[in-house]
Amino acid sequence: MATLRDIKTRIGSIISIEKITQAMKMVATAKLRKAQNQVESARPYFIKLESSISKIISSLEGDYNNPLIKQPNEIKNIAVIVISSDRGMCGSFNTNLFKDTSIAINNAIPHKYPNAKISVLPIGKKAISFFNKLKFPIIKQYSNIADNADFTKVKDIIDDIKIKFLNSEFDLVLVQYVRFINIIKQIPSQMQLLPLPTGNKEEKESAKFNFSYIYEPDKTAILDELIPQLIDSKMWAAILESNTAEQASRRVAMDNATSNANDLIKNLNLVYNKVRQANITREIIEIVSGANALKGTN
Repeated sequence: MATLRDIKTRIGSIISIEKITQAMKMVATAKLRKAQNQVESARPYFIKLESSISKIISSLEGDYNNPLIKQPNEIKNIAVIVISSDRGMCGSFNTNLFKDTSIAINNAIPHKYPNAKISVLPIGKKAISFFNKLKFPIIKQYSNIADNADFTKVKDIIDDIKIKFLNSEFDLVLVQYVRFINIIKQIPSQMQLLPLPTGNKEEKESAKFNFSYIYEPDKTAILDELIPQLIDSKMWAAILESNTAEQASRRVAMDNATSNANDLIKNLNLVYNKVRQANITREIIEIVSGANALKGTN
């Protein structure tokens, strides 16, 4: 049986851990608030920009050609960008992301493109560590991007990918990331970055019945300027979503850890009091027994 000193030492250790998890929860809460504001303020812009470009392209009825939206005749090389966290202690955030990514690169993508070669571009130390153990070729690897979101760094990454795509080094670029829904729910998602999707059937049909607009200088010039910006924006949106989802997952994980530590401390205090009471009872019995023995000898 554990001694009082052992139990007290264990209680002290758990109290120290509880203080750490509580502090990490507070930090994650502050970061989550900032990241959530960024995502919620940026989403309408991203959605409207993508919708507007899709409608302009649809209104041209196939007369517009841009290498960033051109579908290749055959998919031979695929780049998969995986956005993870740089640090742990964020619950199942990375586990769910890597599980979803593994299904995609081992099953879904090879099934759809059986002759394609898959390469990976990990963003985040956890993704780098995960993919360094696997057989897939690594294009480049980046860390400290999502947690310290800086559009300049993200633009450097995507500019490099765009150059490789235009040089036909890649025929398809996909992004695996975790999309933020709310503080409880974050969903691993996949997005096609290149070639840029140009809208679905509904958007193309609605564009035919849209109002007439005057474009200055013209539709083609506008698209040439906006399409690269949209690609940058989609990648930036994925980074923001991933960072927000990470902070939400860490906040929930640290909250659960703090609650578990509190429960452990309560249970150990009960055990400590029971052992202490048993020790006191035993000492009283020993004293009484000794006193009775002395009386018996007199």
